[in-house]
Amino acid sequence: MYRLEFLPGAVKDLKKLEFVVQKIIKNKLEVLAGNPERLKNDIKTLKGNHTDKYRLRVRNYRIIFQKRDDVLIILIVRIGHRKSVYDIE
Repeated sequence: MYRLEFLPGAVKDLKKLEFVVQKIIKNKLEVLAGNPERLKNDIKTLKGNHTDKYRLRVRNYRIIFQKRDDVLIILIVRIGHRKSVYDIE
């Protein structure tokens, strides 16, 4: 089982969303932490300069994360609507 860690910006992103959406995203993150293989159809590697990051699709929202298998940590980088979440440095 992976441990979830959030960057401060990801926590702010999550708090900005409606409560119902927050709950759905939290449920998906629990599944991701427990067994990432169950969500393999919703996970893709980002392209370009961000090949160490992945995106998880949750309805119209995306969760950008890094997976560190050596220490069993999933680091949540961004959470947001699919139109704007990819605007990362």
